[in-house]
Amino acid sequence: MSDVTRTKHGRPVHHWRRDVVELAALFTAVAVADAVANMVGHGPDGPALLVVSAVVLLATAGFHIWWARRHGHAPPPAHDTVARPPADAEQAGRTTTTTPAGTPETTLWRMRTTVRDEPGSLAALCVTLAERRIDILSLQAHPLAEGTVDEFLLRAPADLAGAEITRSIARAGGEGTWIERADAHDLVDAPTRILGLATRTALDAAELPLALRHLLGRCTIRSLPAPARTETRGEDSARSESTPVDGALDGTVLRLKGPDGEVITVERPYLPFTPTEFARARALVELDTRLGPRIPRSQDVLTLPEGNSITVRRADTSDIEAAKAMHERCSPGTLDKRYHGPVHDADRYLNHLLSPRFGRTLAVRTASGRIVGIGHLLWDGDETEVALLVEDEWQRRGIGGQLLGRLVTMAVEAGCESVYAVTQASNTGMVAAMRGLGLPLDYQIEEGTLVITARLDATPVSSRLPYDHAQRP
Repeated sequence: MSDVTRTKHGRPVHHWRRDVVELAALFTAVAVADAVANMVGHGPDGPALLVVSAVVLLATAGFHIWWARRHGHAPPPAHDTVARPPADAEQAGRTTTTTPAGTPETTLWRMRTTVRDEPGSLAALCVTLAERRIDILSLQAHPLAEGTVDEFLLRAPADLAGAEITRSIARAGGEGTWIERADAHDLVDAPTRILGLATRTALDAAELPLALRHLLGRCTIRSLPAPARTETRGEDSARSESTPVDGALDGTVLRLKGPDGEVITVERPYLPFTPTEFARARALVELDTRLGPRIPRSQDVLTLPEGNSITVRRADTSDIEAAKAMHERCSPGTLDKRYHGPVHDADRYLNHLLSPRFGRTLAVRTASGRIVGIGHLLWDGDETEVALLVEDEWQRRGIGGQLLGRLVTMAVEAGCESVYAVTQASNTGMVAAMRGLGLPLDYQIEEGTLVITARLDATPVSSRLPYDHAQRP
């Protein structure tokens, strides 16, 4: 056991070499004392030798006292690795630790500012932040042609407003400063966060819009399908064809080419994108393109009150034909409540609704494999829509509530703040399913159209099992 380990456990440390040296010094001192005594007793200058020795000893003691006072606070030598407790353990504890109740309250901020690309510009910002007692948790620099964009994650005193931080940064030379509140998720370093988003994208094609939203912050994401060659050339088709394969960066707008030729547009009007952000977004889209269509194949097996067993699993474009067959078995009234338009156009929506590029779809299947219900979670810009369709013969058996509960659970896991459903005011089944979530609801009615918004910042849905924990088929 080493000396350090023994000291940590409160055991004395013994050095045999030190004991030998001390014994040798003792014998040497005895020999010297005997020689001095013989000289004093038998020599002619004995008294003078004693006086000189006393003066030398006094001078040595005085020098030692002066040296100790001057260098008493010097750090221990580099070779001294033995742990020593502080001289006053109680006082050291009071000055170096604080109780949770005495810890000052702080606030996390994300800040981005542009400085001149010259030595000392970043140092001026850091000095200014230190003067306001602001701690820099992370820093990323994005070099541009007109300067350098510095992105900070800050921990500031709770009583310090964002406007005050912005004014201080402006005085230090920062321009175009943008600041907003951050949370604990921003404490994850950028490489780890990007790898996590890449993993989510690799497992599920529907995760791409969410991954882009988490990567780029508050933004609006839209997907424009590739125009057919027979379509009339319009503004949207011209924009799609003009977007290069590698994408385009235009200030606050990103345009990226999807795997099927669609154009993914990302808009963030309050803050221009940097080339680094554009490269990261393009890498996610390229990963999604290379992996191709994919969805998790797990499923839930449920037993209805009357004893019938059904399965709930993810659906994609391979289920279009089965979904069309369900449309044929549905009454015009049921289709009208779901699609709010001409019934004969219902089949045209399925290719978009079942595509994992635009959201997630859950399908309910009977033991024979027939689809009797479909639920959609659709990414609508920076909002999220939920929609349900249950075949007439299978309604009022709790299928809609099961679908809706799982869709909302998906939205909570995806970090959505709310979901909304658009239906007719007479659709009592959809209203009952939304009320069954137990979440705060907002109702808006206009000309017979009812929009119900459920806020997800309340207590998460606990009565539904997360779909990711479903059983394997």
